[in-house]
Amino acid sequence: MQFIQTRFKYLFKTTKGLILVAIAMIGLETALFGMLSGPMAELGVRDWVIKNLGMQIVQAEREGRIIILYHSIAMAVVAIETYMITSLVRMKPFYITAVRVLITVGYLMAMIFGMGFAYWGHNWALHGLYITGLSLIFFAGVLLTIALWPWDKEYHQTNPEYASVKGLDMERVAFFATALTTLISVLFGAVPGSYFGNGFETFLAENIIRIPEKTTMEFAVIGHLHIMLALICIMITLIIGRWLDFKGIMHKIAMPLMILGAIVLSLGVWGVVTPLEPVAHMIIYVGATPSMLAALLLLIWSWAKLIRQGTAHLQKPTFLQKLSALTDDPLRFGPTWQMLFMNFTVSGIGIFMAIKLDEIFRVWPAREERIELTGHWHVLSAIVATIILLYYGDMIGLKGTLRKLYGWSIIILSDIAFAAVTIFEMKRLFVTEAEQQPLVNTVMLLMDFGLGMLLVVLAAIMVWRLTDLFKGRGRWTEEIDQELAQEVK
Repeated sequence: MQFIQTRFKYLFKTTKGLILVAIAMIGLETALFGMLSGPMAELGVRDWVIKNLGMQIVQAEREGRIIILYHSIAMAVVAIETYMITSLVRMKPFYITAVRVLITVGYLMAMIFGMGFAYWGHNWALHGLYITGLSLIFFAGVLLTIALWPWDKEYHQTNPEYASVKGLDMERVAFFATALTTLISVLFGAVPGSYFGNGFETFLAENIIRIPEKTTMEFAVIGHLHIMLALICIMITLIIGRWLDFKGIMHKIAMPLMILGAIVLSLGVWGVVTPLEPVAHMIIYVGATPSMLAALLLLIWSWAKLIRQGTAHLQKPTFLQKLSALTDDPLRFGPTWQMLFMNFTVSGIGIFMAIKLDEIFRVWPAREERIELTGHWHVLSAIVATIILLYYGDMIGLKGTLRKLYGWSIIILSDIAFAAVTIFEMKRLFVTEAEQQPLVNTVMLLMDFGLGMLLVVLAAIMVWRLTDLFKGRGRWTEEIDQELAQEVK
């Protein structure tokens, strides 16, 4: 009994344990339901999995299954970010405990019962438990927002190296603003969801993009998709900045920009379902710019810090020595590199598509535009996942060769896959349909290789951590002691 109690305490009462459970759940779900994908269907794996696991798959219900799958994974990612926030940002112990309990129970209920409802017969009791899980996550978000209230004098910033206005901690304001706008943006999915079965049908956003007239509910769902993903990205940027101890003049410039970006971007998306719809996209562009600029300032600051620390022993370091210092620690270098790489695979592509939409992309067959949109959203989500994995590697104390191998494997394998996806999305710019097959075969192979090997790396880490849990005095016991010591302080 003691064996179970101590492991349970580690997995569900420590930051590292909670994140480990969430990553494991995402990994298991990704591996299992990834076997239902197109490439697996061609190999016969999909039919074998459906038959042997007793899944009940109806093609007409595909959209509904995908939506529940996406929400299950997204809720676990939101939970991971929440665990990180509660460990990095000062707040009262009651809120830390309450938020963690609610969001843990919530995402596990949403993931387990939601997938049970979607893939193993429509038992509506399971659907009710899925909705209950989502509701618990929302309530956890409400408590987190209250806990992040920045106007409490207890949390005023007294260190002049960090952004503040008359003691008001601007970084905490940025966390608060992002949490609050996320709560409001949740409603843009919840309200249409409440109308399912009452005249509103499930759909995927990429499937209706060329329909000239869309309903308010459809606009709400599309807006919900975009803003939730954007706010998750803003929050992970704030988390990485906190972890790296972002400060100085660039921090003082970046935090107001991040606050402005989160608020204006959200207002633009919310405006899509109002009479402001004709100018809503312009507001969105205006809001996205400050956020991206703030992330750029974080990148410049962190790279300068890594170079400065790595060349402190050199009087006049050369370019190659600076580059070596910058890339010496992939877990510190990786998150901001992924943010930069995102501009070539997501942001830059999205801006180019918006500018040339009518001139180029709407001339293409609808299938090509659908591929571009789907790839755009998936790559952005996956980049956030790689940043989380890099931070987690540092949290669990990876060192030496293992640290470098883990970090560079995630960076290189994911970037190979993301670059391949980007080429696949934009292939019609430089190859005709009649001549595309060699290119398609190559990029699909690179994409499958990159993502497949990335899952292998993740599986290796999960197996290592699971094995460690069975040791009487494993690394997990040290992590419990460290966290308890921090709580005492």
